[in-house]
Amino acid sequence: QVQLVESGGGSVQAGGSLRLSCVASSSINSRYCMAWFRQAPGKEREGVSFISILTGATAYADSVKGRFTISQHNANTLYLQMDNLKPEDTAMYYCAADRCLNGFRAAQGTAAWDFWGQGTQVTASS
Repeated sequence: QVQLVESGGGSVQAGGSLRLSCVASSSINSRYCMAWFRQAPGKEREGVSFISILTGATAYADSVKGRFTISQHNANTLYLQMDNLKPEDTAMYYCAADRCLNGFRAAQGTAAWDFWGQGTQVTASS
């Protein structure tokens, strides 16, 4: 069992930056995939950014490419650097971990991940 705790959310003006952190209760298994998802009111949860702990490969939703960066800081900490925030980025952001049994690419196509944090709110106002 992996427990995940997010922090770093807040309110910023459009164009501003935030860095989200996700701390795991234990060292992240090297075979796991990690990700940031977000969910806005009335919308489905969507994957924003993904990372394979084993290979370091990353992937991003088209809406955040060039603005968001996912990285692993140490054995149990994940970051999401968010720059040039837009009002449409406003959502609850969740950290997630998955055993990635079907591979990194397959994991990106589903929100049925194994472990979830409780979320941190990000608000970007115009």
